[in-house]
Amino acid sequence: MFTLEPADIKTNVLSGITVSLALVPEAIAFALVAQVSPLTGLYAAFIVCLITSVFGGRPGMISGATGALAVVMVSLVVSHGPEYLFATVVLMGMLQIMFAACRLGKFIRMVPHSVMLGFVNGLAIVIFLAQFSHFTTIGADGIAAWMSGAQLWMMLVLIVSTMAIIYILPRFTTMIPSSLAAILIISGLVAGLGIDTKTVSDMGSIAGGLPRFHVPQVPMDLETLYIIFPYALILAAIGLIETLLTLNLIDTITDTRGKPNRECLAQGMANLAGGLFATMGGCAMIGQSMINIGNGARHRLSGIVAALFLLGFILFLSRWIEMIPLAALVGLMFVVSQKTFAWGSLQALHKIPRQDAIIVIGVTVITVLTDLAIAVLAGVIFAALVFAWQHAKEIRATIGEDEIGRKIYAINGTLFFASTANFAALFSPRDDPSVVIIDFMDARLVDHSAIEAVDNLASRYQQLGKRLHLRHLSPDCLELLDRAKSRVEINKHEDPDYHVADDKLG
Repeated sequence: MFTLEPADIKTNVLSGITVSLALVPEAIAFALVAQVSPLTGLYAAFIVCLITSVFGGRPGMISGATGALAVVMVSLVVSHGPEYLFATVVLMGMLQIMFAACRLGKFIRMVPHSVMLGFVNGLAIVIFLAQFSHFTTIGADGIAAWMSGAQLWMMLVLIVSTMAIIYILPRFTTMIPSSLAAILIISGLVAGLGIDTKTVSDMGSIAGGLPRFHVPQVPMDLETLYIIFPYALILAAIGLIETLLTLNLIDTITDTRGKPNRECLAQGMANLAGGLFATMGGCAMIGQSMINIGNGARHRLSGIVAALFLLGFILFLSRWIEMIPLAALVGLMFVVSQKTFAWGSLQALHKIPRQDAIIVIGVTVITVLTDLAIAVLAGVIFAALVFAWQHAKEIRATIGEDEIGRKIYAINGTLFFASTANFAALFSPRDDPSVVIIDFMDARLVDHSAIEAVDNLASRYQQLGKRLHLRHLSPDCLELLDRAKSRVEINKHEDPDYHVADDKLG
């Protein structure tokens, strides 16, 4: 049975407490974005964080209510109310469980490194920009306005002080996470000196009881499904994309390997449970995960502690937590965004291929301007098109003659839909002799377009009355060829054996 050393227990417990403090304003803020009560976001953070920490595939990763999901939820809440949101979160969890059951988590490998860099940089900017909402105050007329004067300067001084403690304290001691120390020190100064500044209580009360089981009060009919299914599908996709990309990032940082399918299952279970306890659901949180990993936490204990302390804040310590100055938490998140941003990618932009640089910048910008799912999808599609274009240009032919004067085209490369035009341009049937040999030993035909290209080439030679011989094609190719089938030379000892992607087979 796996056991933790006392030092590891201390590290994970203290990191979990720090994370729980950072979860409070984020959960409240995202609940307000989705236009539900603050407790709806806090309960979501507790349930999602606890279940994914216990059953997930990436120890040390923190999940909870996120902004990427909240911005999708708001239109549903406005048009149909929170009960439909709870039903949507239940369906979202079911879809994620189905995704895990089909073992589709492995497809996160299809996301290129350039897209990962764009994802990380985009979310770092989103985390940074999100903190500026705390620089506003509500006037007597109920309208939000930017801080000014002494209140603004005090906020800035406290933020800078928090960041300074986080950066400087580790040089002197590592007995306590510098982020936790910064929150405690700044909170003590504000309370002891009676400094007038915004606190957690300005965002809303976090006092409450235990979350209660609640079946969503919506009609159980096709009309309800018609309303919630599109939202559930989008939320499930965004949640899994953000979760799996965060998992990959933590894998890289810690030089370990998480279990994507297990994490997908845990996310689904968490959201299914969250919907049945009237919460807004959630997914992995890159900011809080970076706090946890940066503190040295690598085990499930840190996430479990974070979830339990968050519940403890709601049940017993709400009055004290509401006294924490927002400046301390804003300073912490500024540090997180700075450490999350891949600064090395800026220096690498002029060294890496132009198309990769475009992907990094494009995914970053799209993440900031729209949402994560669109950004990642756009990045993957662009990377796939670039890959296809590059491989299309790599097909070539070495031309020679055999001992009896027959012209031989030795093909090298991959023949598929994007390279068929370049393949056809390699030949000059009118100028070729009466007998021509095409050797595919160093080539691969991968789809139906490739088969059609060979058939069409055979037709061109046949119309000119010339004999064509095709060598070293796989049995799949022979089965799929039509007009060129009679021209294939079969050599069972030398012919390669590979599969062609075509529905006609099998």
